[in-house]
Amino acid sequence: MKSWRLVAVGTATGAIALTLLTGCGSEENTSDSTESASGQGGDITVFAAASLEEPFSELARIYESDNPGSHVEFSFAGSSDLAAQLDQGAPADVFASADTDNMTKVVDAGLVEDPPADFAANTLTIVTAPGNPRGITSLADLNREGTLVVTCAPQVPCGSSTQKVENDSGVELTPVSEESSVTDVLNKVMVGQADAGLVYVTEAAGAGDRVTAVAFPEAARAVNTYPIAVLSASEEQQTAQGFVDLVAGPEGRAVLAQAGFAAP
Repeated sequence: MKSWRLVAVGTATGAIALTLLTGCGSEENTSDSTESASGQGGDITVFAAASLEEPFSELARIYESDNPGSHVEFSFAGSSDLAAQLDQGAPADVFASADTDNMTKVVDAGLVEDPPADFAANTLTIVTAPGNPRGITSLADLNREGTLVVTCAPQVPCGSSTQKVENDSGVELTPVSEESSVTDVLNKVMVGQADAGLVYVTEAAGAGDRVTAVAFPEAARAVNTYPIAVLSASEEQQTAQGFVDLVAGPEGRAVLAQAGFAAP
């Protein structure tokens, strides 16, 4: 009987030990599963063209909601400035340019591994003070005596498009200033420092009744295509790629379309 009791106790003890081991194993599996589920979580920095601020801010909210634990920070500026910063070693995870030329500079510098994805297109329009007090109806009207015009600098995508429009139309503008981003051009018109400016149709739409937009046919000759890519130095490749996929996918296209962007 004593021997039987010892065996029984031993068996019970073994069962308890086995149960405890099984419980520990279950906790490890739960931890691994949680870590895997939050694999898309991470902090990323996106360098993006200034004209993308409104739709990208909305897309960041969508991405963070769909991927708990993730956070998207932005640096919005002229694409040429952003490309130069990246070339000089500025840390970022994603680059979205307002033209292919500046993206090509980043690719040629070896900062991008996978081919960029084109996700949007944009064209120029004229903006004036509300109500168009100077009666501007064409590109040539911007050269009327006394009309203060602002444009983007040539190295900025909207400035490059402006130059192309000038060359194709034979209308040579004489801007009072050349700005480093399209948002700076828009702001100068809105605060009354200029009578008119050349900006993207998306900027004009975002400004609402603070400006009057004047379409001109020559703009169709200088359509800007927007590419986006994950940067090879990113330490959050999965999160960065997830955001790029959202931007270039159907949901991203819908948000961009609401902001006035065309399909690439």
